[in-house]
Amino acid sequence: MDRYLVESPHSEEDCQRALSQVMAMGFILHYDWGCKSNVHKGWAIVESESEAEALLTVPAFIRHQARATKLNRYTPEDFEKQHSRE
Repeated sequence: MDRYLVESPHSEEDCQRALSQVMAMGFILHYDWGCKSNVHKGWAIVESESEAEALLTVPAFIRHQARATKLNRYTPEDFEKQHSRE
């Protein structure tokens, strides 16, 4: 499975509804939230088969605003290989 960073923005007015739905969906502990800093977004790293599957952690009413970014890691060796090509 691949890892995705899911970013789920919502408005201040939709904050309670978004959090309630994420709680009901069982993903509340997967997310970190910026709401108390007046940055109404949630971020989670999830393992999924696809971007579409990763976005299923976001309530449907705000899913169109969310994005999932496939993550990768680099080792020092990967960096060295890339650097030597330049």
